[in-house]
Amino acid sequence: MPRSPKRSPAPRSPARRAGRPALTVADIMRRLGAEYGPVKAPRHWDPVSELVYTVLSQHTSDSNSLRACASLRAAFPAWEDVLEADPERLARAIWMGGLARVKAPRIKAILQSIKDKRGRLELDFLRDMPMGEARAWLRQLPGVGPKTAGCVLLFALDKPAMVVDTHVHRVAKRLGLLPARCTAEQAHDALEKLAPPEWYLPFHIYLITHGRRVCKAQRPRCEACVLEDGCPGSALRAMPTKKQGK
Repeated sequence: MPRSPKRSPAPRSPARRAGRPALTVADIMRRLGAEYGPVKAPRHWDPVSELVYTVLSQHTSDSNSLRACASLRAAFPAWEDVLEADPERLARAIWMGGLARVKAPRIKAILQSIKDKRGRLELDFLRDMPMGEARAWLRQLPGVGPKTAGCVLLFALDKPAMVVDTHVHRVAKRLGLLPARCTAEQAHDALEKLAPPEWYLPFHIYLITHGRRVCKAQRPRCEACVLEDGCPGSALRAMPTKKQGK
């Protein structure tokens, strides 16, 4: 796990400052690192492939999005082929990823915007841009929000971007790292302020893993959680205590 910068202690969460029991980001990283071990990026594709894959991954499982991506590339080997494809044929190629008739025109619109702005379908030029400019350039593409832009920056371009999906958003709120009304879009900036950039990738992977295995949406396994003793959102704290003397 990346080491904490020596120049200053890791920032404390809003919940800790408010006086509620909560763990710092450093605490969370240490405990989840011991629980899940070293992490690595899930993939390292070129930026356009990562961008299209992230669109395909919306509202579906990893396995379905990977199948949809493989089917797309088998039917349309070049991005120019996707750009020129009939929307219905494109939708059929990605149907296993869900919402195909929504995602197909979205992918075409994104690719068309890149082509219009750059003259060709590539995004490698973003490597040489300052982080803020690269993020802003991606965000101007149709339908590209902070999560999609973050995936391209973090996984394909090795730039320090926090990526917040539903698992990260849920776990971070339960741990008190985010205010109760903080949206997923607002969470990207908020969480980036709580951790050094070299922690963004492992933080993302650890919270996703923890959200899938333990801190589940409907039935969180608080009794098996290595963070439970410092979690303001622990379901165990809300359990009634048994009355004595009966």
